This record gives sequence, C-alpha cells and structure tokens, in this order.
Amino acid sequence: MGNNKFKILIVEDETNIKSFIKANLETSDYQVLCAETCELGMMMYASHHPDLILLDLGLPDRDGMSLIQEVRETDTVPIIVLSARSNERDKVEALDLGANDYITKPFGTEELLARIRAVLRSHRHSEEDESSPDGKFRLQDLLIDYDTRQVFVGKEEIDLTQTEYNIMAFLSVHAGKVLTYAAIIQAVWGYSDYGSVKKLQVNMKNIRKKMGVTPGEKRYIINELGVGYRMLAEDEA
Repeated sequence: MGNNKFKILIVEDETNIKSFIKANLETSDYQVLCAETCELGMMMYASHHPDLILLDLGLPDRDGMSLIQEVRETDTVPIIVLSARSNERDKVEALDLGANDYITKPFGTEELLARIRAVLRSHRHSEEDESSPDGKFRLQDLLIDYDTRQVFVGKEEIDLTQTEYNIMAFLSVHAGKVLTYAAIIQAVWGYSDYGSVKKLQVNMKNIRKKMGVTPGEKRYIINELGVGYRMLAEDEA
C-alpha cells in the first residue's frame, strides 16, 4: 500500500472494472481496499474506516443504495457512486440518500481521479458552518468573499441579488459535490413548491449571464441535467 493518507474502499463485483480502478488509485498513491458485495463492503467499512467509498449499485447480494443508507445513519464518509445506471431517477435517489457524487460508466481515469480529489477536499471543509461560512472561496478568476457577501470575476464585482448570492455560496461551500435541485432549494428557500425547480433554474440562468458564462459553457458551475448543479473544485479548473 502507498503512503497517501487517504484510504479508499471499492465496492464493485465486476473484476475487470475493480482491477482497473484499483491499479489507477494505487498509481496515484492511494491505499485501496476492495469488496465484491454490500455485506462485505459494510464489514470492510466498519473495520477499516476508509476516507472514501467508491460504490457500484448493481451488486450480487443487495442494491448499493442500501449501503448508502446504512453508512449515512452514522457517518459522513464521502461516497461516490460508479454505476451503469444513467437514469435520472437513480442519480437523484443516490444523491438524496447521501452520495456525494455519481459517475456513470464508462468513465475516464482522469475524470474519476479529479472527482475523488474534489470530494475529498469538500469533505475536509464540511465541518464549516455552511449557512454562514467565513473567509473566501477562489476558483479560476472567481472570488466569493463570505464575510462581505461579495462576488468578483477578475477585478469586477458581480451584482447578485440576495437569492443569487445564497445559491453561489451554498454551491461553493460544497465545491466538487453534486447538489440536487431539492437540496439547493431547501438550503436557499427553506421550502419546496410546484415551481421551485423552475425558480432555481431562472436564478441560475441570471447568475451565469451576470458572470459572463455562455449557455452550455462548463465554467464555474456544471449543470447535471435533471439532477442538480455542481460547483467545480480547484483541481478541475
């Protein structure tokens, strides 16, 4: 095993995929543990206390969703789902149960490693008070000053409404993590109604326009279609 302080548990029953991920993680100096079933995954999690779990959903004994539920009863260890299921409903369910990210197979090595770094970084800062974080957030030429509630792109201050700022601040505190529409709506408005998703999408469109981001451009914030939004982490810049 490597000297990297991060220990990753892979819960995956397909030998080729598991071996491929394990080899790439070890090359990047992560410590790697493997399990082929939900039951063995829970045993390995309980005994080894990994820093992150990579989880397949289609496991031979149980659906991987049940592992997310069990872990989330007591722990906030990051969980990234790696699944062939591309259905929006599965993505939303996994994220709402507590998964930190969802990557659809097949995926590239660099994408996987970048998402792992992003989730680990986000988790390190998760103890901060997300409702009123202190300090500053920087991504590319974007600067968010939490103390003054100001947002800058380059040297230009972006004139955001209170709601638009609250959306940006919430996404930035969880940079690297996919946040579902429901999670963002609850954090920003505190309630959900029939038009909540549309209201969020309108606010996001206004934010992008004010920041000079063209439609479809993956700068600062990624739109996970049908699922939610993800603020890019520094490693993905």
